[in-house]
Amino acid sequence: MKTIFIAFAIEDERMRDFLKGQSLLTNSPFEYVDMSVKQAYDTDWKNKVRTRIRRSDGVIILVSKNSLTSSGQKWEIQCAKEEGKKILGIWAYSDDRTNIVGVLTKTWTWDNIKNFINSL
Repeated sequence: MKTIFIAFAIEDERMRDFLKGQSLLTNSPFEYVDMSVKQAYDTDWKNKVRTRIRRSDGVIILVSKNSLTSSGQKWEIQCAKEEGKKILGIWAYSDDRTNIVGVLTKTWTWDNIKNFINSL
């Protein structure tokens, strides 16, 4: 079982829930880690997130237009890169093809997610 950290903008919480549901309702090869908060990003939060990212085998980033203004998600992505984690971007919506510099982003399919997890 692989542990995957999910980075997402709080505005995309519903899509994170769909990903979580998909992992619970299928024969999923990964365990889901949720560090979402609705309060300010303080030092304690950052320390907890960094610890969870370190313990994860990889990071999936739910990418949308909201990603461009989400300071928390930007910090999670930077932290994952600093920790040397493999990262996969997944477009959260079929009609939104936002790009994040330095993040390979693919369409949301079980095969894309499975292939990423199997590569870890």
